Amino acid sequence: MIRLASLLATLSLLSLAALPAKADQPPPAPLPMPPAVPLPRDVPYPGAITLAVDATDLAHHIMSVHETIPVARAGDLILHYPQWIPGAHGPTGPIELLAGLAAHAGGALLDWRRDAVDMYAFHVPVPAGAASISVDFQFLSPAIENQGRVVMTPAMLDLQWNIVALYPAGYFARDIQVAPSLRLPSGWQFATALAATGAADPATGRVQFAPVPFSTLLDSPLYAGRYFERLDLDPGGKVPVHLDIVADRPSELAVTPAQLAAHRAIVQQAYRLYGSHHYDHYDFLLALSDELTDEGLEHHRSSENATAGNYFSEWDKTADGRDLLTHEYTHSWNGKYLRPADLWSPDFNSLPERDSLLWVYEGMTEYWGQVLAARARLWSRDQALDMLAVEAALMRAEVGRAWRPLEDTTNSAIFVRRRGLPWPDWQRGEDYYLEGVLLWLDADTLIRARSHGARSLDDVARGLFSTNDGSFVTSTYRFDDVVHALNAVLPYDWAGFLHARLDRRGGSAPLDGLTRGGYRLVMTDKKSPLFESFEQGRKIRDFSFSIGLVLKDAKIASVAWNSPAYKAGLIEGDTLAGIDGSSFQGADDLADAITQARQTGAPIQLLVTSGRRYRAVQVEDRTGLQYPHLVRAGGGQASLDTILAAKP
Repeated sequence: MIRLASLLATLSLLSLAALPAKADQPPPAPLPMPPAVPLPRDVPYPGAITLAVDATDLAHHIMSVHETIPVARAGDLILHYPQWIPGAHGPTGPIELLAGLAAHAGGALLDWRRDAVDMYAFHVPVPAGAASISVDFQFLSPAIENQGRVVMTPAMLDLQWNIVALYPAGYFARDIQVAPSLRLPSGWQFATALAATGAADPATGRVQFAPVPFSTLLDSPLYAGRYFERLDLDPGGKVPVHLDIVADRPSELAVTPAQLAAHRAIVQQAYRLYGSHHYDHYDFLLALSDELTDEGLEHHRSSENATAGNYFSEWDKTADGRDLLTHEYTHSWNGKYLRPADLWSPDFNSLPERDSLLWVYEGMTEYWGQVLAARARLWSRDQALDMLAVEAALMRAEVGRAWRPLEDTTNSAIFVRRRGLPWPDWQRGEDYYLEGVLLWLDADTLIRARSHGARSLDDVARGLFSTNDGSFVTSTYRFDDVVHALNAVLPYDWAGFLHARLDRRGGSAPLDGLTRGGYRLVMTDKKSPLFESFEQGRKIRDFSFSIGLVLKDAKIASVAWNSPAYKAGLIEGDTLAGIDGSSFQGADDLADAITQARQTGAPIQLLVTSGRRYRAVQVEDRTGLQYPHLVRAGGGQASLDTILAAKP
């Protein structure tokens, strides 16, 4: 009955809409916009906010929050929930997971309302005479990944303070003082860049931290867990550097002497590269878990690194992720100390980030992260070369550069928000990471070639990052500053060099750095050990470079644009039911069929299910299995080998 009434009402409205307008009837006009949320001012906020978080409800994955916020006057107080999270490069604050919001003053409930335009802003009416208000809410942490990042498990917690805090609009975040505290499950240990004022309260389990600016709070995440280990990565160093590990089970905390030596070498090789540090202490927060969602997020005095539980325990199987820590550590210099001017904002809501220099912020960081992984011996030289081979092959196959330049991919995080794409190689995702590696390798080898080995991109890094040693006050830069830093090492048309690689449509991936570095990209029918690690870690079989698809069990996880699989009509989500007249038993069946097709020239016959439909598909391919490798080109010392070698 309700549906019928709704349908009749809709039909009535449509009938009215179809009537001709009267001659004197005015056309519609937009309503005036409500007053905008005030922009931040660089003045101190009166008083300090107290923020108390309870993270003990592991069964429901719920964090409870209580804030006390001083107020100077009665009237409309606007509170923001952080929207633009540094390092995410887009408006990703998970406000949909905030629930149960209630505000009080002197015990009286206040009728807050959400801003009509800014969904991250809440208006709270402060009554006369109130010196403060209290705010309570819950953060409904996802229990499964299709709801968002899983950050609470029975064994550990990844607390990013932005998910559990509201803050007053109209002030620079650095001008708002916050005194945070956290209640953890009994027996858990924690690590963070924040300074605890003492041990946990024995009665409540609550840990109190020293007051900090709100900007520092959001830059200081906390890892906690039932199983915890802390390792000193720079014994006797000028400033403390630690590796703080939480794990699903105690056995995953075991670290061999060789593994510890490699992680200690990260710090020393970074100091030799950058010639400075920009923290008073640094904590590598490392979560080893098959339940917590993977993460890599940079901070000035710490980094979040969440990866597979077997990171240490099955070292030979985890090679492809070993540059995670070196990448996030590099961001302490590139991204936190030096930040693109259009990425810096006075708060986390008022000014949208502009990501135009992510090919430096992320691309150069990805380059140095991989170089440091090799120099610290987290990777062997061959593993580092194998990683470059995969990246070069992926970027060479990225057909979307025909219409979309690399510079425009820096906007992807803003409007794609890291959701899956149906045709990522045609749409182009965040290519500034991997193509950024190739761009900076190109620049590095060019400097080395033109200076006959006397100069390198190492000198550029030192010139950029060695200033103000020990300071962790952010400085900003623009495109011209990058060009200036390059010219200071080797005079050249660096603006033209960069624009040619950033702005062009069409052409091929920038592989000149490989060639100049003494290597060339080839494809063979044999996987490298690192490629095997890549597949095992993601539980996939990757045939991207042959017929153009990736399998996860029997389901097609992706299809390459204009590949043999694409031309055959296959799409992501299709399921293989049979190959060449036999039922599908596993990815080895497809590998065998691809090899057989190369030998016989016959098409591969597939039986595919799409939803409830079956269909027969013929895939025409004669190339056979294809996997990327780098091989030496030319004689003498390869400059790429020199780049990857540890600095004495």
